[in-house]
Amino acid sequence: MVSTILVTGGAGYIGSHTCKALAAAGYTPVVLDDLSTGHRWAVQWGPLITADIADRARVSKTVKALGVQAVAHFAAHAYVGESVEHPRKYFDNNVSKTLALLDTLLDAGIDKFVFSSSCATYGTPQRLPITEDHPQAPINPYGETKLFVEHILHWYEQAYRMRHVSLRYFNAAGADPDCELGEDHTPETHLIPSVIAAAQGAKAAIEIFGTDYDTSDGTAVRDYIHVGDLAAAHVRAVDHLLAGKPSLSVNLGTGRGYSIRDVITAVEAVSGKPIPVIRRPRRPGDPAALIANPQRAQVTLHWTPQMSDLHTIVSTAWDWHAKQLAPHARERELSIKWGSA
Repeated sequence: MVSTILVTGGAGYIGSHTCKALAAAGYTPVVLDDLSTGHRWAVQWGPLITADIADRARVSKTVKALGVQAVAHFAAHAYVGESVEHPRKYFDNNVSKTLALLDTLLDAGIDKFVFSSSCATYGTPQRLPITEDHPQAPINPYGETKLFVEHILHWYEQAYRMRHVSLRYFNAAGADPDCELGEDHTPETHLIPSVIAAAQGAKAAIEIFGTDYDTSDGTAVRDYIHVGDLAAAHVRAVDHLLAGKPSLSVNLGTGRGYSIRDVITAVEAVSGKPIPVIRRPRRPGDPAALIANPQRAQVTLHWTPQMSDLHTIVSTAWDWHAKQLAPHARERELSIKWGSA
């Protein structure tokens, strides 16, 4: 029997890649997305239900009618700076609406939940690489909302036996190697697509915030994880829960960091074009380095990144950005197979 997985936020960057991976693994992904930031063209491997996660009647009807067995939850606001300026927006969407979703799922008898969490729950690292037992002390509302939901899941398991896997991402990057999916945010704040935009002439220059960190070249270091590897981890998490195994919280990273200058150099090598740079002062709250210890995910989920070297990350992202069609043309070309409900 094919298992049906509800993917909230499945029209977004990581959610859509996960839908493709779920379908390849034999699951049927059902996307629930309000399309406020996601893209209809990215829903290609299962039906799209256009709805808010807090619409309890619609969610309940969907999971019952389609026989959903587990949920992968991506639907969230995810801009750190915006969360500082508009914390009400983040606590409403990322916490209150997630709580409504969880209660709807429990009432429908669904007790398996894969949660898109974040390394932002750790705050400023006290030691590197970061293990899952590192203190969680967020320094922005975005990280706080992710930690809040982790706490909710802990207590919901104690009271209602809702098992979960919380996946703490480090820096998602790259694109589908088949160029069917890629990163398309408005505004785009992530480093790699921004550097690619500068190489393509769509952006005048790249701003480097801080060139005096205690790192090898003075710029901030991050652990970049290919979006395809993130998608594979979600499939393993679904497998884990459907097999009746216990709840987990795991880091998704590589254990290796790359600096901002490393990324710029990699894009220059792939594109063959120089990247103009503007040096800026450090931003408050930006740690010098964030690097994961991914061993728990390797042991418990049998997951090891396969595409997360910097060259592959940059090459796949470059290929997608170079080949993608305009959004309206993409809509026409795809002629969505599953339609909307």
